[in-house]
Amino acid sequence: MIRGFCAYGLEFKDSNGFIHDWCTLILALELAYETSIHYSTGKTPAMLEKGWNPRLPYDTLKKDLVEIHPIESSFK
Repeated sequence: MIRGFCAYGLEFKDSNGFIHDWCTLILALELAYETSIHYSTGKTPAMLEKGWNPRLPYDTLKKDLVEIHPIESSFK
């Protein structure tokens, strides 16, 4: 995943002509990696490390999302 992300060198143009520095996009890569379910464990690295998954931008679009702290939900 990282090899493909950094293969463009330090700067590259996307399909819209914008120039990006891959170092500024590394946080997006980290979020994608941390929230991807891995085949060997069946869980995300964030779940294994922190015990909860970070909220993604898509999650804010869900209208039925209930705000419960990860620790609180484990006490049920």
